[in-house]
Amino acid sequence: MNPDEYANLERVEADHWYYAGKRELVRRWLRRAGRPAPDDVLLDCGAGTGRFAEEMSAHCRVLALDDHAESLELLRRRLGADRVISLGESGIPLPDESVDLVTALDVLEHIPDDAGALAGMGRVLKPGGVLVATVPAGMELWSDWDTALHHCRRYSRDSLRELFGPGEWTIFHLNYTNVAVWPAVWSIRRWQKRFPRRASARAEDRLPPPWLNLALRRLFVVTGLWRLPFPRGVSLLVVAIRR
Repeated sequence: MNPDEYANLERVEADHWYYAGKRELVRRWLRRAGRPAPDDVLLDCGAGTGRFAEEMSAHCRVLALDDHAESLELLRRRLGADRVISLGESGIPLPDESVDLVTALDVLEHIPDDAGALAGMGRVLKPGGVLVATVPAGMELWSDWDTALHHCRRYSRDSLRELFGPGEWTIFHLNYTNVAVWPAVWSIRRWQKRFPRRASARAEDRLPPPWLNLALRRLFVVTGLWRLPFPRGVSLLVVAIRR
């Protein structure tokens, strides 16, 4: 990401309905998958500012992985240097089958070789371990937000599923999330493409009124827990178990 984006994220992510809702949704899906146990080791890949890793430290042992200098500085300040790992040129600097859980929250879309990155996460995950990943969905929603965050792509359900080879992973859950706001987001993206000079500041950078922020967060989390196969959404969430 651009350095300024870390400041934007750190400023709003504690309370913004999207970021807070995403963290809550991932925690709930981890519990549905039977994790974490207190002795589990969770590797949070692309840990960003470290807020999710910090929250999960109350439930298990957490390691935070990133490769951006801005992020590594924030992570060390928030978590302590002994819990922060810098991604090396040869991949994740951990032994094979050494962690119980892996999370990658809006990470894979940044990586040109997303399949290779997922293989690296699978390498360090123990058999029976759980991976939870979130990604942005729908190339029709591509916007300046994706460009600013250096996204390589947005995903469909099928393209995300294809990353998880049937011989290596069991899909516990895969579905679109943030489905209720998809019509509004689609309309805004179309307007911004048609009238780029009239585009307003990004909604991701500012908090809505408290009542709306709370309503959107609850709607995001509640619908994100349904197993009903939604046809589209703003994001996708996958829970996969390493064979």
